[in-house]
Amino acid sequence: MAPTGTGSHFDQAALQRRQALQGSAGPAALVRNARVFGIACFACLGGLLYGYNQGVFSGVLTMHSFSNHMDEYVLNQTKKGWLTSILELGAWAGTLYAGFLAEIISRKYAILVNTAIFIIGVVIQSTAIVAGPSSILAGRFITGMGVGALSMIVPMYNAECAPPEVRGALVGLQQLAITTGIMISFWIDYGTNFIGGTGASQKDAAWMIPLCLQLVPALLLGAGMIFMPFSPRWLEHHGRSAEARQTLASLRGLPQDHELIELEYMEIRAQSLFEKRTVAEHFPKLADGSATSTIKLQFVACASLFKSKPMLRRVALATITMFFQQWTGINAILYYAPQIFKNLGLSSNTISLLATGVVGIVMWVATFPAVAYVDKLGRKPILIAGAIGMATCHMIVAVIVAKDQHSWLSHGAAGWAAVAMVWLFVFHFGYSWGPCAWIVIAEIWPLSQRPYGIAIGASSNWMNNFIVGQVTPDMIEHLTYGTYIFFGVLTFMGAAFIYFFFPETKGLSLEEMDTLFGSVGVAAADAERMREITKEVGLDDMVQRGSVSAQGGNGPSYLNEKLAGAEHKDAEDSE
Repeated sequence: MAPTGTGSHFDQAALQRRQALQGSAGPAALVRNARVFGIACFACLGGLLYGYNQGVFSGVLTMHSFSNHMDEYVLNQTKKGWLTSILELGAWAGTLYAGFLAEIISRKYAILVNTAIFIIGVVIQSTAIVAGPSSILAGRFITGMGVGALSMIVPMYNAECAPPEVRGALVGLQQLAITTGIMISFWIDYGTNFIGGTGASQKDAAWMIPLCLQLVPALLLGAGMIFMPFSPRWLEHHGRSAEARQTLASLRGLPQDHELIELEYMEIRAQSLFEKRTVAEHFPKLADGSATSTIKLQFVACASLFKSKPMLRRVALATITMFFQQWTGINAILYYAPQIFKNLGLSSNTISLLATGVVGIVMWVATFPAVAYVDKLGRKPILIAGAIGMATCHMIVAVIVAKDQHSWLSHGAAGWAAVAMVWLFVFHFGYSWGPCAWIVIAEIWPLSQRPYGIAIGASSNWMNNFIVGQVTPDMIEHLTYGTYIFFGVLTFMGAAFIYFFFPETKGLSLEEMDTLFGSVGVAAADAERMREITKEVGLDDMVQRGSVSAQGGNGPSYLNEKLAGAEHKDAEDSE
């Protein structure tokens, strides 16, 4: 069964106190947190880039004028797979460096850097009329680096800015942005396909315009991100405590002396102190705060993911969840939807592009319930329901294709039934594994390991995404209906994995994930260290007595005194 994890009396008291102050989850909670909701929406332009890039190429691949420039890279199924999946290979590379970048220069600046990398990749692709397949391959690889890095940094940024009661919704916005990008790209492909006609007279603008339009959201993200706040958790962990507390209060729209701000900030502060003191004890030579030590500590943090059972459990959860997300076959649909719909009996490229456009709308609509209710219903039941729904759709399509694949002209209704099952499959993915898989890998890590943990989960996503993109053309050609059986079986296995091994995370703070996974208090020394820190910063007093301001202090002044004492102790310990 999934590990449930029970915290100490203090952990439960802190959780109950915060829940009483913050109110219930659901759509109303988004209204109460309008500022952080708006910031998350803007940051999710990174997800829009991801989704648009995923979706746009499926339509471009089928355009007559594009084929004229790509030669055998469109005619040969294996080379077509490379032309498509090179983006995912670049994205995998992007996830490997993104964690380091996000920790060293901040989540905010890492988003800016990778937006610039994305723009460079698009510019290279725009030379394809002259340079041919080489510019598409190089441009998509570089664009993929930016997309892959943004796919892990944006959910991390949103998770660290969000209060617990809306964290799932705000991280889930990433998937809504992705589906928005996919939907827009499908319909742009459908529209530009008519430029100059759909046959030999088709203009190069038919596919060049969809590719170059990727620059619009990228430029908006790059310009706007300059004005976005830093993550308060990153600020605190890098010694900018006053700015962290000020940013936290601004994000919540509350004064700094509000009890909820004080409680949440103290939890962040305590977790950061715990991790810094643990590093100082185990790696004293790297505790001086220098740039060199910071870089070395990144490798230490990466290695620590594999040195304890609780952390290995998180690594397994993130990587296996992303494995099953990709092997649902979702990106086989997104990358090759026009080809799939033609194989299901839709007669022309125009009709198959139209059916592909419906895929984008269905996925976009399905994501809204997840954003609104994932924090109320929980991650686990949504993931299980979605997996069962997707697997069932795969099996139905397999039966239809096995029966009628050689006689679609006389079985038009069966072809449209299979298309409807593909649409229903996309709907199930849109509300479940699309958003929830990213929510899980963004929220389960300790502060110091979060960038690297998310990077590992995202790298699993992109490597499996690359493999799916590479093998799907050959699978469709040689396995035919067996392709759907293969994806269906794996998706049923994904439902079983979630049922038996996934711990529910709704409503917990990022700091309480350590309790859920058994990382805090595993060793007596760690437990004692955490008890000392919670006393130093006044967190246990606040939980037990209700409010910092009721303790004989005056709100922020009392809090400042407590935190100054903790900082003074850190300074003494490092000498």
